[in-house]
Amino acid sequence: MSETFKSLPDDPAELRAVSELMVQHIQSQAYQIEKLKAELDGHRKARFGSKSETSEQLALDLQEDTEIEAAAQEQAEDDAVDEGAASEEEQTQRKRTHNRAPLPKHLKREQTVLSPGETCGDCGGKLRQLGEDVTEELDYVPGHFVVRQIVRPRMTCNGCEAFVQAELPSRPITRGRGGPGLLAHVLVSKYCDHLPLYRQSEIYAREKVELHRSTLTDWVGRSTSLLTPLADHIGALVRAGPALFADDTPLKLQTKGKTGKTQTARLWCYVRDERPWAGTTPPCAWYQFSADRKGEHPVSHLTGYEGCVHADGFAGFNGLFGPDGASEQACMAHVRRKFVEVYEREGSTIAGEAIKQIAKLYVIEKTIRGKSAEERATVREEQAKPIFDALEAWLAEQLPKISGKSKLAEAIRYAQGRMAKGRGYLSDGRLEPDNNICENKIRPVAVGRKNYLFVGSQGGGKAAAVAYTLIETARMNGVNPEAWLTWVLERLQDHKTTRIEDLMPWNFSAK
Repeated sequence: MSETFKSLPDDPAELRAVSELMVQHIQSQAYQIEKLKAELDGHRKARFGSKSETSEQLALDLQEDTEIEAAAQEQAEDDAVDEGAASEEEQTQRKRTHNRAPLPKHLKREQTVLSPGETCGDCGGKLRQLGEDVTEELDYVPGHFVVRQIVRPRMTCNGCEAFVQAELPSRPITRGRGGPGLLAHVLVSKYCDHLPLYRQSEIYAREKVELHRSTLTDWVGRSTSLLTPLADHIGALVRAGPALFADDTPLKLQTKGKTGKTQTARLWCYVRDERPWAGTTPPCAWYQFSADRKGEHPVSHLTGYEGCVHADGFAGFNGLFGPDGASEQACMAHVRRKFVEVYEREGSTIAGEAIKQIAKLYVIEKTIRGKSAEERATVREEQAKPIFDALEAWLAEQLPKISGKSKLAEAIRYAQGRMAKGRGYLSDGRLEPDNNICENKIRPVAVGRKNYLFVGSQGGGKAAAVAYTLIETARMNGVNPEAWLTWVLERLQDHKTTRIEDLMPWNFSAK
C-alpha cells in the first residue's frame, strides 16, 4: 500500500480510484486501532480490575466535574488559611478527637482491678475510694473445641437379669465424630468465609486437633446430603414467586482421571426477593450445579415456571421464554455497562449522555424502593416511561451518525435489542430494571473460587450448590448462618419432612 502512494497517477479517474483506496485503507486502520484499544482495555480490566461504576459519578459531564473540582480547590485554599491561623496545639487536639461507639453489652467482661493500695504513700494515712475510671479494651480469644461425652450406663435388672441401656440420640453423621456446631463451622468457613478445607485443617492443627482434609471433605459431603431437603424446599419457594432473578458463573471442575486438568463447569443462581416492593415472602437464593453451560440446564431448573425471569442476554435462557412459558425482563445494568466501557475508553459524549439518561431512571427507582407494587407501577408510568422512550428514540437517531463497526455502535445496537425486552418493569411494580440482585448473590462464589480454585467432582459441585443455597438464604434474612445451621443439624435427623418449613432461617430468627 505504501508503494502505491509514492507515485500518484495523472489521470483523474485513476487518481479518484487511488484516493478511494486510501480512504478505505485509513478507515480499516482506524477500525483496527479501535479494536486493539478495546482488547487492551479488556485485558487491563481483567488484570487490574475495573473502576467503580457508580451511576451518580459516571452521569456527571465534564462541565459538572470542572465546577466540582473548582469548588473543591477553593474550599481547600480556605481550609489552608484557617489551619495556618490555628495553633499547632489546636490542630493536634482536633486530629485526636474520636467518636467511638460503646462496645456491645452482650460481650463477656473480664475485669482487672489495679489498686494503688490501702495506705497513702506520702503520709501513711488510710485511703478511701471516691470513684473509679474504667477503660475498656476489645480483645479476641480464638474459638476453642469442646469434647461432648455422651454417657450411657449399662444397667441390669436384679429380678430378670435383663440388660437395659438408653438409645444413642440421633447425630448428623452416623458414627461420625463431628458435632453439629463443628460441621456448621466447616461449611460456613468454606462457603461463606472462603477458607479452603486444607487451610481449615492447618488452623485446627495449631489447636492440636488433627482433622485431615479428607475427613473434612467427607463431612462436607455428608452434611450437605443431609441438608438437601432444605435446599430443595428453598428452590420450590423461589419458583413459586411471580418473578425471579437468574444468572450463572463459571466454576472449575477437576477432570475425572486427569490429575491437574480441569474443565469449566457452571453454578446457576436463582433468587426471589420481594423486599423492593414490600412483599411478605422471605427472600431466598437457590443454586444449582452443572458440568457445562448448555441451555438445557436452566430450562430443566425452571420447568413449568410462568412468572417473569430477570436475565442477561445469554442465549441459554431463551428456552424459558415463550407463550406458554416465562416472560423476560432484560437487564438495564448490562445496557449501561456497555456505554460505561466506551465512555471510559474514548470519552464519547454520546455514551456519556446515555449514561446520564439511564441514571435518571435509577434516581426514580431510589424514591420508590420499598413501596407497594401498585405505587411503583404508577410512578414508573408517569416519570420513568417518558425517559425510557426518549432514550430509545435518541439512540436510534445517533446510530446512523457513527461508524457501524465502532464499539459505540455495538453498544447502541445491544441497547436497542435489550431495551425492547426491558419495558416490562415500567408497568409492573413487582419487577426490577436490572438483574443486580442475582449478580450480588453470584459474588460470594466468585470470591470463593479464587481460594479453593476448583471442585473435585460433580458431587462436590452439588454439595457447593446446597451450601451456598442455605448460607446465602440465611444471610439475606439477616440470620447468622453458622448459628442457624448448628440449630438445624441438631434436630434434622428426627424432624418430619412434611414440616421442613419450620427449619427455615426466617423461623429460626423468630425463635
